[in-house]
Amino acid sequence: MEVPNTMWGFRSSTLASIFLLLSVAMNFSVSHVSASKQFQNETDRLALLEFKNQIYDGPFGVLNSWNHSQHHCHWEGVTCSARHQRVIALILRHKQLSGTISPHVGNLSFMRFIQLAENQFHGEIPQEFGRLFRLRALNLSSNAIKGKIPIDQLSYLKKLENFYLHANNLTGEIPSSIGNLSSLTTLTAENKLSGIIPASIFNSSAITVISVGGNSFHGNLPTNIGLTLPNLEALGVGGNNFYGNFPSSITNASGLEILDLPYNKFAGQIPTNLGDLTQVKLLNLGNQLSGAIPQGFGNFVNLIQLGLELNSFSGIIPRDFGKLPNLQGLRLDYNDLSGQIVSTLCNNTNLFYLDLSFNQFEGGNIFDNMHSSLMYIKIDENSFSGSLPPEVGKLIHLVDFNVSHNQFAGDIPISLADCSNLENLFMQANFFQGTIPPNLASWKSIQQLDLSINNLTGPIPKELEKLQYLRYLNLSYNDIEGEIPNTGIFSNASQISLIGNNKLCGGVPELEFPPCPVIKGKNGGKLKVVILRSIVVPATLLVLLTVLYFLVYRKRERRPVAGFSSMPARIDELLRLSYHELHRATSGFSPENLIGSGNFGSVYKGRLEKHGNKLVAVKVLDLQKNGASKSFKAECKALRNIRHRNLVSIVSYCSSIDSRGDEFKALVYEFMENGNLDLWLHPAETTDQATSSRSLNLLQKLNIAIDSFLFLLLPNNNMSRNKISEYGMGLAASTQGDVYSYGILLLEMITGRRPTDDIFVGDLDLHNYVNGALHERVSEIVDPLLFLEGDENSNMTPGGETIYGGREIECIISLLKIGLKCSARLPNDRMHMNEVVRKLHLIKDVFLGVRTTNLATNSRRLNLSQKLNIAIDVASALQYLHNHCEAEIVHCDLKPCNILLDNDLVARVGDFGLAMLLPEPINRSSEQGTSSNICCKRINQLCSHRFFQIFMVKMLLAVELILFFIVRQSTQFCFPL
Repeated sequence: MEVPNTMWGFRSSTLASIFLLLSVAMNFSVSHVSASKQFQNETDRLALLEFKNQIYDGPFGVLNSWNHSQHHCHWEGVTCSARHQRVIALILRHKQLSGTISPHVGNLSFMRFIQLAENQFHGEIPQEFGRLFRLRALNLSSNAIKGKIPIDQLSYLKKLENFYLHANNLTGEIPSSIGNLSSLTTLTAENKLSGIIPASIFNSSAITVISVGGNSFHGNLPTNIGLTLPNLEALGVGGNNFYGNFPSSITNASGLEILDLPYNKFAGQIPTNLGDLTQVKLLNLGNQLSGAIPQGFGNFVNLIQLGLELNSFSGIIPRDFGKLPNLQGLRLDYNDLSGQIVSTLCNNTNLFYLDLSFNQFEGGNIFDNMHSSLMYIKIDENSFSGSLPPEVGKLIHLVDFNVSHNQFAGDIPISLADCSNLENLFMQANFFQGTIPPNLASWKSIQQLDLSINNLTGPIPKELEKLQYLRYLNLSYNDIEGEIPNTGIFSNASQISLIGNNKLCGGVPELEFPPCPVIKGKNGGKLKVVILRSIVVPATLLVLLTVLYFLVYRKRERRPVAGFSSMPARIDELLRLSYHELHRATSGFSPENLIGSGNFGSVYKGRLEKHGNKLVAVKVLDLQKNGASKSFKAECKALRNIRHRNLVSIVSYCSSIDSRGDEFKALVYEFMENGNLDLWLHPAETTDQATSSRSLNLLQKLNIAIDSFLFLLLPNNNMSRNKISEYGMGLAASTQGDVYSYGILLLEMITGRRPTDDIFVGDLDLHNYVNGALHERVSEIVDPLLFLEGDENSNMTPGGETIYGGREIECIISLLKIGLKCSARLPNDRMHMNEVVRKLHLIKDVFLGVRTTNLATNSRRLNLSQKLNIAIDVASALQYLHNHCEAEIVHCDLKPCNILLDNDLVARVGDFGLAMLLPEPINRSSEQGTSSNICCKRINQLCSHRFFQIFMVKMLLAVELILFFIVRQSTQFCFPL
């Protein structure tokens, strides 16, 4: 197109003037925009500083970076937009922050995401949040916020999608103006709220999650709720005062996955088409419903938990209950159900919780097809009959078993002893007969045992005295006879009940049974044998030990004493590296290569160029520090001849002279890319992203705990006594000290709290903190990072919140129980590492199945299954050290920073600088140096020789023959007894 000539008719001076004006205008505009942007950025920075001024930083020190030395967009927890450098996200979840939320947060006008959950914020929700018009997600859950919800101000947040307020102390009602949040999809508000839920919530078609359980709401649920909320995926209103008929229209919400309505006053019957909700995973309808359970439950192929307890259902269990392949927990207790149990129901391979108590079920073959995955069986208060078959012993994972108040008869099967994980057994009020099997003493974890109101006979097995965790025993109203034991649980009358057994005698005085009669006559010979053994055998042993001491020990004295070699046999066979090679591999031990430091030296990352550029970790001992040389020797000796996948592999060592002519000692280990466990348990940075392939799942953490347990059994003879780490109790070095440290480590892994956190003051420590919340508040103490997206065993709401499944909670409780038992105050009350490894593997098999690998690349987070694997690995390492080495090895310094993770997140226990080798596999005293202790040590060493053991066996047989001869001739001799 030709340009008209008139466009070029301006004079040159006019054009120049126009260009000059445009230039000035543009410069002014740019300057103005730049100044405005700088002003807005300064507003964001000042708002963040005001937020910081009103809170107390927790032990993580996450707000240390909030200072003037760096731009506020680089502060921890702060995210800015790339274009405008405006704050768009504040993510400080689970940082143990306390204080109030500053109203200046309302000045962060570009804010989109606020994540302050799981802290200790108090005060009220600032009304100024209502100015954050771009806000899409607000999570204030799990704090101590009180007051009312300022919904009138928050109703301006038209873009708000996710609103999390649960686990606070909010009161009052939810105003109807909440309906103005037109984009709202998720609302969680378990608090102390009351009143009626506004109808506007149920008219918002965008809503996918409503969770308002545990409040005091009342009223009806809309009858057309399934029509007005067609996209509903989770509805939780349990623990309120709702009433009216069951909302049958809920079946129109075809995408519903969670329907949790228990502990209300809903009445009526279950809709016959409830089976149309084929996506449902959790269904809990415990209310005042009645009628028969409809057919169609077989359509719930994704159902994991089913709760129909506390209703008035009658009739039989539909047969299609046996077609729920993913069912893990079933509660039908407190109904009026009858008939026999569907055989395929109990054979479900995933079912681990079954509660049929307080019904009218009958039949005698309920145990014929039960799968071994079951852990909790409660069928009490029914009319089951028959006997308990031997197959009950195949329920090897059983923890709680309640068959009380039925009509079972016959003997107690001895195979029940094979249920070695049993903690609670209730068999009272049946018709069991015969004797109490003595092999029940093989239960290592039994806590409650009730066999009362049966027809049992015979004596009380003395083996029951050995059940160290038993705290309740009821054998009353049977026909038991004989002497009552007086040790173990029988020494505490308040923990046992034996009334109604008139043939019993003896026991502690508080039981008020008559004393047992003194038996005379033929038992006199036995008494003589006992007395003879108590005198003759010790005297004979004393003579033999004295003779052998002089024969063997004096012969040893003439032998040269082998000096301690800092380079034991296996280490001498390793690659020898010079100081200059290590100096070159670590770039001159530069600070850039420094990856850690400890009590006796520093660790550097290095690369061995002459050996395939192998990455190594070089531990350089600071020989100026007292004990460093001993630490080097201890670690060398501990690492001698050990082979285990959960021990850090040594590559080489160096004992030489450095460039300044000073002594130089270093150990070279395989390099672990994933660092130590402490970095994963307490990451310096966390984001709100739920997934991370560098996260350990529960399974991996359990494997690391077992393997680390197998690691504590290495040989050491002359190591000086050292303090157990701060994770232990400061007792004398023994394997029980490692067990204690492992228990504390396991509690730290599950709770996410260090044992040195500031909240532990006075008598409150990590052990007591967990013990106090174990049964009723366990969800409050668990590290929320255990449940990360990507863990196949966790359930997530559409808004990203975790719904703790029954299996996960049971797994956590089981792990916490192990941690508590291992960290018991008295060493004799702690578990043995063999038992810990066995239980951890059991938990892994029952709860999580086979080991999986779930590595991430973006953050250091460990979820439940990963921590379970780590726990197994560490436990296995300790088990190895304590039981499978030439001599028991006590690590003495077990803590997260001494547990390394390889590329596959397999745990490796390291740092044996404080390790001690125990020559005798028995309990030891910490006293050393006295002549009596030295003598005892010589005798113990002597007794370990095979020729001496054989000799002693022969001598004891000779003594037994002499005693036998004396007893046979006792009619001809008079013994002064």
